[in-house]
Amino acid sequence: MNPPFGKILIANRGEIACRIIRTAHKLGVKTVAVYSDADAKSLHVAMADEAVHIGASPVAESYLIGERIIQAAKATGAEAIHPGYGFLSENPNFVEQVVDAGLIFIGPSAASIRAMGLKDAAKRLMEKAGVPVVPGYHGEAQELVLLAGKAHDIGYPVLIKARAGGGGKGMRRVDSPDDFAEALAGAKREAKAAFGDDAVLIEKYVEKPRHIEVQVFGDNHGNAVHLFERDCSAQRRHQKVIEEAPAPGMTDEMRTAMTDAAVKAAKAISYSGAGTIEFIVDASQGLRTDRFWFMEMNTRLQVEHPVTEMITGLDLVEWQLRVAAGEKLPLSQDQIALNGHAFEARLYAEDASKGFLPAIGTLHHLAFPATAPAGTAMRIETGVRAGDAISPYYDPMIAKIVVHAADRATALDALAQVIDETEIAGSVTNAAFLAALARDADFAVGDVDTGLIGRKQHELTTLPPASADTISLAALLASGAGAVEMSEDPWSTLTGYSHFHPLARSVTIGMGDTAIHASVVPLENSRFAVKLDVSDQTHEHASPFSEGFAGRFAIWPDHVTIFENGNAYTFSVPDPFAAAADGEAGASSMRAPMPGLAKLVMAAKGDAVTKGQALLILEAMKMEHTISAAHDGVIEDIVSQGSQVTDGTVLVRFVEQ
Repeated sequence: MNPPFGKILIANRGEIACRIIRTAHKLGVKTVAVYSDADAKSLHVAMADEAVHIGASPVAESYLIGERIIQAAKATGAEAIHPGYGFLSENPNFVEQVVDAGLIFIGPSAASIRAMGLKDAAKRLMEKAGVPVVPGYHGEAQELVLLAGKAHDIGYPVLIKARAGGGGKGMRRVDSPDDFAEALAGAKREAKAAFGDDAVLIEKYVEKPRHIEVQVFGDNHGNAVHLFERDCSAQRRHQKVIEEAPAPGMTDEMRTAMTDAAVKAAKAISYSGAGTIEFIVDASQGLRTDRFWFMEMNTRLQVEHPVTEMITGLDLVEWQLRVAAGEKLPLSQDQIALNGHAFEARLYAEDASKGFLPAIGTLHHLAFPATAPAGTAMRIETGVRAGDAISPYYDPMIAKIVVHAADRATALDALAQVIDETEIAGSVTNAAFLAALARDADFAVGDVDTGLIGRKQHELTTLPPASADTISLAALLASGAGAVEMSEDPWSTLTGYSHFHPLARSVTIGMGDTAIHASVVPLENSRFAVKLDVSDQTHEHASPFSEGFAGRFAIWPDHVTIFENGNAYTFSVPDPFAAAADGEAGASSMRAPMPGLAKLVMAAKGDAVTKGQALLILEAMKMEHTISAAHDGVIEDIVSQGSQVTDGTVLVRFVEQ
């Protein structure tokens, strides 16, 4: 079969750009990557046949400038542009610019995107097409009094949602009319910052909601099919965490009703390309055909498309390229079969124990399992390598871990095992949280709704404390003992020598804010005894560098990380010659947990504040994070509103008591 194109440009970055490049190369299509300053040495740039620099690191100065992307496509001779997801993928103005430039947009028409781009207009359109929609207000008027009145009419709890965009941005649940005005203001601020549009809609909040979506595909010849459903109910902060296909508990009757509605929605707008119809399902009485409603349509490829590929054996990116080239859909509906069960877990650089705050850092150590568990298949979708940095400019996704097996239980066990065997050091990640969720009793039996993680957040995000054995191993690694064979220093051979008795080596490691002192003594046969000041026992270990050592660890600048039972325990190794004190700020100060913008400052110098009082709103990764007082006190200084801050910047300083 001939390649659908000779050369395409990918207007995206990270793992989705790498994913598209792999399929393009498989089909014999050459690829052009675009990159910002921060991505100059990224994996997608290395994989592409050509690469074009398009601007500075912030997305508004690079990946969101359509004119530069089109110019890069024309300069390199690309025939078409694949938008990936995010960025310009659902921007109808960009689609028109691409077409006006004589290029092909690998995706739907501008008219289809506009029809589904605003949630309120899309829901009115779906009502006309006979697709069930959630009860709510989808009108143009945005006055506080009117919206509050609509919320009252709908009945609390209600959900305020930005009409543009998605990903949980500009979304607030409101349980009482007393909270409506504040929630509305916050949703509008966040929506404006993320999408440039602060208009919202109001919907009835479904008490036990499941998020089930249907993958649809259309071509330019009037054909449209579905590729079954995905369940994306496992969410935190309205963002998907683990997706699966098919949906657990799905009946033939329910699947027929949902997929028929999805295809009807696609045909209503003459849809072409890959798209997803998202439904909210009231699961309080199981899956019922009268308890699902249209939420929105994503007019692009989804992050979670690999689970659909795993259960159908199809390449959705290949379908995108062929449809965009004018071909008919490769298969008819009755030729598309569902096989087995698949899961996808989104591995992020984020601190689950701190409300899933995004993190940054260099991935000093990054290793995925080489093979899938027996009887299963595995895909690792990533756009990073060991040594790459997670920057504050983009989504902090490290990888998507995808597994497939003949049945759900086997696939879920495989997912947990693959996560357990994944090793990352240099940035905090959500890996332990993902593994805990995969093993959760309710999740295991498919009893999942969008509130599951919120209800169990503490138990799912609390890392088991490091054992004394783990701490002693970290001390041994920090001491450098046992690494003789790795050293080029001839004097290192004397590390275990003392004239009358074994030479003890003292070492200090940090576990959070706690300094732990240890003594390491060499024994015979490449073994070591470690005595901790926090334990009465002496712990004996084989050299971590000896053949047959079963533990997993990583040593990176000023740190060691121990991987144990799916958890990563990181210990700092203080420089004994570094200054011990942090003179600028201590317990009397509060620092930025991540880089961001001081969006709204709600306190001033001289204010007396109480513990838990909201002091400012920090905008990071297009989300708002409230910074609250850690204790009672009087503010000596506070960051200015509108200030851009980096990770660790002092935001608030209190008067010393």
